[in-house]
Amino acid sequence: MAKRLDKLVVVDLESTCWRGPPPPGEESEIIEVGVCLLDPKTLVREERRSLLVRPQRSSVSAFCTELTALRPEDLAGAGTLADACAVLAGQYDGRRRAWASYGDYDRRQLERCCRVQGLRYPFGPTHLNVKALFAFDAGLPHEVGLARALELSGLAFVGRPHRGVDDAWNVAALLAQLLARWQGAAPEANSGGA
Repeated sequence: MAKRLDKLVVVDLESTCWRGPPPPGEESEIIEVGVCLLDPKTLVREERRSLLVRPQRSSVSAFCTELTALRPEDLAGAGTLADACAVLAGQYDGRRRAWASYGDYDRRQLERCCRVQGLRYPFGPTHLNVKALFAFDAGLPHEVGLARALELSGLAFVGRPHRGVDDAWNVAALLAQLLARWQGAAPEANSGGA
């Protein structure tokens, strides 16, 4: 299967979470897959999308709602992780395109949740860890959070932190800036709203 290098699929996951450890019998699982397509040549963010996922093995805690703004009723009619993986593999051609996330949490969480649910992983082996790339490019002795990386880059956070769709949009902006610097070009104005 030939790789496609026409777009980068930038992903950010939100998962069920608690102020402390999960309650007995529950485990952290994906409740949102934020997606943003980035054209690596023009550096334009072309799409932003939220794939909501109904949890199967946990409930959305008050802490999780406070953090993500996602409520149990928002997810009651959502699709399954299998549905989200089908969109990532099909509509975004995830197994042939490179994909990116801010850090390795998203990659590991998606791998784990797919394994637990017996699902085929929707991506190929080419993953860009934007958190590590940024730290390397900025000459930092350690990785920093997304908000700090955007601040250090002179970029404003757009949207709500800890919403996958907004985090993916902002990660794509940061990645576009890194690619522009490495290519010696400036990113073009984005099509679409913030």
